[in-house]
Amino acid sequence: MTESEPKEGQTEDSASHLIDGRIKELNDWRGQTLARIRALIQQADPEVIEEWKWRGVPVWSHAGIICTGETYKNVVKMTFAKGASLEDPSGLFNSSLEGNTRRAIDFHEGDDIDEEALKVLIRAAVALNTAARPARSQKKPKSA
Repeated sequence: MTESEPKEGQTEDSASHLIDGRIKELNDWRGQTLARIRALIQQADPEVIEEWKWRGVPVWSHAGIICTGETYKNVVKMTFAKGASLEDPSGLFNSSLEGNTRRAIDFHEGDDIDEEALKVLIRAAVALNTAARPARSQKKPKSA
């Protein structure tokens, strides 16, 4: 990390700069795919917050984590934090299917992105997060 780069855990603007840097650093189909995913997330939820967590993972949040954008040698992985609770009528989830919580979409070089279906999934994740938040704060202990 250079002196001009912000450190992990700083502001959303800093996280956005770090994500910009990751996309530029990749300089191949993975960077292009991550940039496209990022743009679709922002289109689906203009209020999304960008974060940089776990020593270098782009994270998008709205009332909780929506998804992450991890990059590996042969795949860009978009992991939805509560993916197992989301309807996936277009069958986008193709990875991490065995768990009870997360679900992921692995994008390989040359894969087409079903942009409309992905935006529907992102909006569903936001809706799940925002619905869960007030429900937790409204719970009160039962009196006997």
